[in-house]
Amino acid sequence: MTRATSVSRTARMGAILALGIALSACASSRDQMSTGSIPGGDSRKPVAAMNTVEIDAATRRVGSAYERDPQDKSIGMSYASILNMNGRADQALAVMQQVAISHPSDNDVLAAFGKAQAAAGELQPALDTIRRAQTPDMPDWRLLSAEGAILDQLDRPEEARALYRKALDIQPNEPSVLSNLGMSYLLKGDLPAAETYLKTAVAQPEADSRVRQNLALVVGLQGRFGEAEQIAGAELAPAQAAANVAYLRSILAQQNAWADLADRDASATN
Repeated sequence: MTRATSVSRTARMGAILALGIALSACASSRDQMSTGSIPGGDSRKPVAAMNTVEIDAATRRVGSAYERDPQDKSIGMSYASILNMNGRADQALAVMQQVAISHPSDNDVLAAFGKAQAAAGELQPALDTIRRAQTPDMPDWRLLSAEGAILDQLDRPEEARALYRKALDIQPNEPSVLSNLGMSYLLKGDLPAAETYLKTAVAQPEADSRVRQNLALVVGLQGRFGEAEQIAGAELAPAQAAANVAYLRSILAQQNAWADLADRDASATN
């Protein structure tokens, strides 16, 4: 096994780790465009900024509102978004399917439906839905970025990166798009390029927790655990940041152990 192969496998593991770290931190959304607020309650706090207690309370509140009026597009989209935050992607998709039936020509609904399909693992249908939501003569940079994220998951990185750059032409220095571009390079094992884009993303005033945690992940994958913990600790509790980095260390140690065994097996065979 070559060093490049080992790095590539480690980077791919890192993409999976991103979800595990986000779950333990309660700091980021699985849906890269779930930034809307939840109707009702005492505030209009964005979904991605909620902690576990707030998410549970909002799920119950919005779920009740959805049961009363399942054809309300705003409530349905909000309910699907928060279900995704709770890891209930299949339920979120079912909600968005019903909303899409009631609003078949609404581009906002189509966009949310496509994102729900992607979160549930239905990548090709998600790609088709997102493209139907797009307006060719006035493309939406958010949809371009969402389409790129799906293409990355379909292992079509060059197409994905072209869309991210097109999105950045429309919305320069948008941190969510820069973050997606960085994670695209992570998926292919190019950690320095991933770090470059993520550092640029973090430097933007609008960068959210997800972007900073992605940078912490990429830095940690390169063995700079102290720096990764410092980045994560800028907004997480110190104990949580330390736990995330410890988790990353343990997974990388397992990866390295398997790589060493494979190298030994290859040497013995030759």
